[in-house]
Amino acid sequence: MFIVGLTGGLATGKSTVLSIFRDNGIAVIDADEVARKVLEPGTSAWKEVKSYFGGNVLYPDGKINRLKLGEVIFDDIEKRRKLNAITHPRIQRAMMMMALKYFFSAHKYIVMEVPLLFETGKMLNYMHKIITVICEDHQQIERLCKRNDFSEKVAIKRINTQMPLEQKVANSHFVINNSGDIENTKTQTLSIIKVLSRSKFTWYFRAIFGIAVLSIMFGMTHLACNLIYNKTSII
Repeated sequence: MFIVGLTGGLATGKSTVLSIFRDNGIAVIDADEVARKVLEPGTSAWKEVKSYFGGNVLYPDGKINRLKLGEVIFDDIEKRRKLNAITHPRIQRAMMMMALKYFFSAHKYIVMEVPLLFETGKMLNYMHKIITVICEDHQQIERLCKRNDFSEKVAIKRINTQMPLEQKVANSHFVINNSGDIENTKTQTLSIIKVLSRSKFTWYFRAIFGIAVLSIMFGMTHLACNLIYNKTSII
């Protein structure tokens, strides 16, 4: 099995593309869904966030108010670093555990959505291929304003905190332009699915993994035989 990283900018349509992969039977891991689980009330991450940022970033039912938390950390680099230190390692660990489960379920590959894949760089080494989702600049701003009820000024400021899309595209294997309608995006995604499905890398990886497992088993058997032989010799 290999991992395909799916990334892009704010409001470029990553979730739309991920849904297309899911609808076509491809195993997917959604970083946003994982982040919500990591920050569920009562978890260790939730407790740390509550302790550091206070109850004003919580809804009355105790859940994290992500929009409010975003406002708190956006203009404060130290608070942003603190939140990242609390959440990122837990999110990454949870995602890799999910990937491991998919490996033992005989999936050929999985698509893992990681919005800050290039910015953090923490999971780049695990990605066999990378897909970046883009759209026109004005569409990105309009979509972000509509989705989060931001002013245009705030939306532009948020977008500019991330790596420019051009730079992400330059470091990607595939690009999906989500500027058109859903059918156009679906056509591009299905073309990539065809390419990924023909990849022989998964069999190469499984062969290497199988050889490694057999080597370990052989080594353990050899060690056990030596121990039995030595014990018998002493008797």
